[in-house]
Amino acid sequence: MTSPLHQRLADDLRRRITSGAWPAGSSAPSEAELCREFDASRGTVRQAIAALRAEGLLVGGQGKPPTVRGGASHAWTELGSFTAWARAQGREPGQHTLLQARHRADAPTADALHLAEGEPVVSLVRLRTLDGVPALLERSTFIWEVGRLLMEFDPDSGSLNRFLLTSGVDLDRAEHRVDAVAAEADDAEHLGVPVGAPLLRASRTTADSSGRILETADDRYVPGECVITVSNRLTAAGGGRSLLRLA
Repeated sequence: MTSPLHQRLADDLRRRITSGAWPAGSSAPSEAELCREFDASRGTVRQAIAALRAEGLLVGGQGKPPTVRGGASHAWTELGSFTAWARAQGREPGQHTLLQARHRADAPTADALHLAEGEPVVSLVRLRTLDGVPALLERSTFIWEVGRLLMEFDPDSGSLNRFLLTSGVDLDRAEHRVDAVAAEADDAEHLGVPVGAPLLRASRTTADSSGRILETADDRYVPGECVITVSNRLTAAGGGRSLLRLA
C-alpha cells in the first residue's frame, strides 16, 4: 500500500537533511516552493514540515522558511522530553495538569527569563507519572511569545516539547543544574512522599538558537523512579558537550 503523500514528502525532506544536501544552519525552501516542487497542497507540505519539526530536524518558521538543525534530532529526546524517554524505556508516561495560567512575571522570574518585571508569562505545573506512579513534579514558566501557544494546548494530552516544535518554536538548547532538595509540602502532596524526603531537582533554562531564554523550569524527581545520568563528550576542538538523560 502506498503511504500518504505527506509521509513520502517528509521521507524525502528527511533524506535531504541527513545526507547533507540541506546542511545544518541553512534555510529550508518555503512552503510555496515545496508545493510547486512536489505538486502538493499547502496542507500536505505543512504536515511534512510539522513531522520534521517534531523530530527536531527543522526549527523556527512562523512566517518564514524553517532552519535545518541536521544531526541534532536526538537532543530533545535526551535533554527535554520525559514522554520520549519514558516510551523508549518501555514505560507508559502520564501527566496531570495542576496549573496552567497567564500572569505577570515577579522579580525572580523576570530575572531568569531576561524580562522586565511585570511582563506577561505563562506557567505550567504538571505531575508526571510512569505506569501510573508519581515520578516527577514539573514546574515551567515560558515567555509570552511561547506561552500563548500553550494556552491553546491541553497539557494532559502529552509532550510539550513535541507540541512546541511542531508549532515552529525554536527549541535549541537546555541547561540543567542538578542537586538534591528536601520535599516541600506541595511536593509531598503530589508525589506521595513524606515532607523532607530527598528529591532530585533539575533546574532548567531553555533557549532558542540565538540564545534567547524561552523557559525556566524546576523539575523534581522521585529517587528510584528516575535516575539522572550526565554524559560528557569531548570534541575535536577541545571543548565538551554534556547530555543529561533520565535512566
